[in-house]
Amino acid sequence: MVDKYDVLVVGAGPAGSAAAHVAATMGAKVLVVDRRQRIGVPVRCAEYIPRRLLGELPFGERSFISQAVNRMMTFLPNGDTKETKAPGVMIQRDRFDQLLADAAREAGAEVRTGLRALGIQDGAVVLRQSDGCYWKVRAAVIVGADGPHSTVGRWIGIRAQRLMAAVQLQVNLIRPISHTEVYFHPRIYGGYGWLFPKGELANVGIGVVRKTSHDGLRETLERFVERLRQEGKIKGGFKKLTSGWIPVAPVGAAVRNNVLLVGDAAGQCHPITGSGVPQAVICGKMAGQAAALAAMEGNLERLEEYETQWQDDYGDSLRWAYERRKTLESNWDRLGELLPYCWVAYREYYGPIGSQT
Repeated sequence: MVDKYDVLVVGAGPAGSAAAHVAATMGAKVLVVDRRQRIGVPVRCAEYIPRRLLGELPFGERSFISQAVNRMMTFLPNGDTKETKAPGVMIQRDRFDQLLADAAREAGAEVRTGLRALGIQDGAVVLRQSDGCYWKVRAAVIVGADGPHSTVGRWIGIRAQRLMAAVQLQVNLIRPISHTEVYFHPRIYGGYGWLFPKGELANVGIGVVRKTSHDGLRETLERFVERLRQEGKIKGGFKKLTSGWIPVAPVGAAVRNNVLLVGDAAGQCHPITGSGVPQAVICGKMAGQAAALAAMEGNLERLEEYETQWQDDYGDSLRWAYERRKTLESNWDRLGELLPYCWVAYREYYGPIGSQT
């Protein structure tokens, strides 16, 4: 037996749940599947979101917020700092994801965990349950919201071309702070270190785009943690060591036939900052609307509306950021000199680099 749906969403992160919520609200029959047993776990996120994103959420509950932050401090290799207004909130990402999934359920979507999408057979998607049983689903539209190593993207020949490796742990702060901190250092190649507060705790991590001739990822993180200890910002040991991948290059088109990609699967993360939750939620809503219309009208050309809309809203800024990333990586020995042109905290980021390269 093959069960039929209008829209199948693979992945119950922010992008998938936002898409499912909108599609179900519009009257589509929606199934969301996620390979994890518990949505949002483990957390692979620095857990900061801009305050303006709160207005885009389909629920009013704010239990997922850990604390507010008001600015970002950028620490340069030469010891200088740059302070930038950055009103936002630190969140409990697992709770955030679960609330989004709950909103999709309340709108009428069916949400199932412990299901892995394997492939397409005779037009139906084959799902494997955690108990080893198989289930086939036929959907008019398939939404791939299954992360940077997207299985759905592989089905249609679209995949992330460049990824940043990230590793993070949770530490104790010596004193609470109301801002985020970003650190650039030659050893953290192509990325940066961060300290993001959550009350008495903080998320500390690094992201790098490739191995360097200095240290491995774990060793680089340990050096960074030791620096924060010596500077009197953190204390004690650590817990909740997690790692993951962040797409740092646009994938181009995100629609092919009856399949569309959204969120990390579509390379919608910002190539410089690595921020992806805002784009995931907003582009997810676009994807859900287009998927519902395409399925219910029997017109797959509707999916192109999603492609046009998300590219209009984010395409130029993501491509701009990727060009800045390439410049920074290819001139990493000039990190301090080029940072004003390649980091979002500076006005120079938004203008030409010119003869600086």
